[in-house]
Amino acid sequence: MAWFTLVVAGLFEVAWSLGMKSTQGFTRPLPSVLTVAAIVASMVALAHAARTLPIGTAYAVWVGIGAVGAAVGGVVLYGEALSPARALFLAMLVVSLVGLKLTAGA
Repeated sequence: MAWFTLVVAGLFEVAWSLGMKSTQGFTRPLPSVLTVAAIVASMVALAHAARTLPIGTAYAVWVGIGAVGAAVGGVVLYGEALSPARALFLAMLVVSLVGLKLTAGA
């Protein structure tokens, strides 16, 4: 269950990082409230997962899900460039996250 909670935390991480663009510097109320709610949900879920998982693994996976999700979301939602090199490094990050899961022991 801790891994599921950690993935949920990572998805909230993606949501708030992408939502930051919609807040326009926290000048738009609804996107700002939703972004802050996603930040809180992400932190609470990470804290819950870290009760069982090693903190180094949990934090690395949380940040990794957020980084990959934000990068892919930026490409899909905002038309950001995805060079072959960027795609390669994102793929390597995904492989690293899977490796952490496989070697965590929890």
